[in-house]
Amino acid sequence: MNEDVKKQLDQLGDLIDSKIEKANAQVMQNAEGKLDSTLKSEIENLSKQFTERVDAIEMANKKNFEAAKANKSFKGQFLDILREGGLESMIKGNSRSAQFEIKADMTVGADFTGEVIAADRVSGIKYDPARAIHMRSILPNATTSSDVVRYIKESGYADGTAAKAEGATLGQSDFDLTASDANVRKIGAYFRVSEEMLADAPAIASYISTRAAEKLMAEEDSQILNGNGTAPNLSGIITDSADFDTTSGGAFYQSVESANEFDVLVAALNQLALNEYQANYIVLHPSDFHKILLLKDTQNNYLKDQVYAGLQPNFMGVPVIVNTAITTGTFLAGNFSMGTQLWTRDNLSVEFYREDGTNVRDGFVTAVVKERIALTNYLPNAFVNGSFSSAKTALETV
Repeated sequence: MNEDVKKQLDQLGDLIDSKIEKANAQVMQNAEGKLDSTLKSEIENLSKQFTERVDAIEMANKKNFEAAKANKSFKGQFLDILREGGLESMIKGNSRSAQFEIKADMTVGADFTGEVIAADRVSGIKYDPARAIHMRSILPNATTSSDVVRYIKESGYADGTAAKAEGATLGQSDFDLTASDANVRKIGAYFRVSEEMLADAPAIASYISTRAAEKLMAEEDSQILNGNGTAPNLSGIITDSADFDTTSGGAFYQSVESANEFDVLVAALNQLALNEYQANYIVLHPSDFHKILLLKDTQNNYLKDQVYAGLQPNFMGVPVIVNTAITTGTFLAGNFSMGTQLWTRDNLSVEFYREDGTNVRDGFVTAVVKERIALTNYLPNAFVNGSFSSAKTALETV
């Protein structure tokens, strides 16, 4: 009730009181104890006005109350329902659910903006896994303090060794030696991260250190296998290794009926054996490895059952390295212990710098991941590489 309405009611009430006092005085003075009709009519009219004003105020208050109730927020109305026993039946087990009507004019946004209920946060940052096995793990490793690794390689040999009769001249053997160089190459990347992100999300630094290192190792795999030798790339094993013999000189040229991928690997191992090498690893893309596992003979029996043993992938006793760095449809088999070596000039490192470009002004930090390595492929004939499609064509009977 506002002040003006209250003042009007007070004035009207005072006027009625004065009229009633006047009426009482008349009654006492009048011998017959009767009230003057005019005064009586005035009191009745004033009382009626007072009652009508009070009723009007009550109606207005009731309307305002209903309007306020109608516009009450979702949370407010829900609390009212709880107070009125809206969930009592469900709580006592008499009902499996509780239902109430959501008014069209309920205000929801004001009650549920932001994080009303705190979320359970899982520590760390989730991402797809890295490769289980990297190429460096199957290579001989060494360190260097130079930017070039030099080695001597036999580049030719004329063999004059032979059995001779007594007094006969021995045959002459000749050989050529060549000095070969492997240059140290750098592999790396950088990230720019805001200072706020590093401060507000402690896991970011750990994530960058781990994830960036994994990506660098994946690029290292690609360089070790496929580097073309042109700066700044390494000269990869596949680039330097012997190709699968698809000519008529191949031991199994056009001699395998319905040649498949497994036949190709057997022929590749034989090519190594002819050069006195025994393979200690076969490198395959996952798609090719699993395709070989699905190969069947004419009786619909899996070929793998005859040559595959143990949990570690293994064909005929030769471990298989499954790595997505090798191109689908190709293979590499060889003696990785003898034929190559990985050299490290600067170990893989992750470093954070403020002093980089406009970092200080912009509020950023630069994270750098890098390494410096060299690869020496000593013996090309210690490896055989090729594509399954061309190799199968060379092996297939005509």
